[in-house]
Amino acid sequence: MPLFHRETKRMDLEEGVRAAELTPGAVLLDVRTRQEYGEGHVPGSVNLPLDELEGLSYEKDTPLFVYCRSGARSGRAVEALKKRGYEKAVNIGGVMGYKGKLERGTGGESRG
Repeated sequence: MPLFHRETKRMDLEEGVRAAELTPGAVLLDVRTRQEYGEGHVPGSVNLPLDELEGLSYEKDTPLFVYCRSGARSGRAVEALKKRGYEKAVNIGGVMGYKGKLERGTGGESRG
């Protein structure tokens, strides 16, 4: 089953992070606010808040693994990204139930 054509099933964050790590050129995109990102984010993720998504400047064929707090904002972000031609955008859920390591602070990248 192709990873980027899952319209009905959303991955959980652990699965999504693993998939991003195994996908060449993938970007792990956190669409929460900067404050939320600073409170704890997946290492290596890029922060671009949902309300700033129009500023995304990756190539259209870039695999984007998108997450937020619960999966709702990331779902809206993926819909918007697909409308802009980012067909390899996938919603990987939220950090609420994430069991993996989180970094604090704004040490990760920002903007795309």
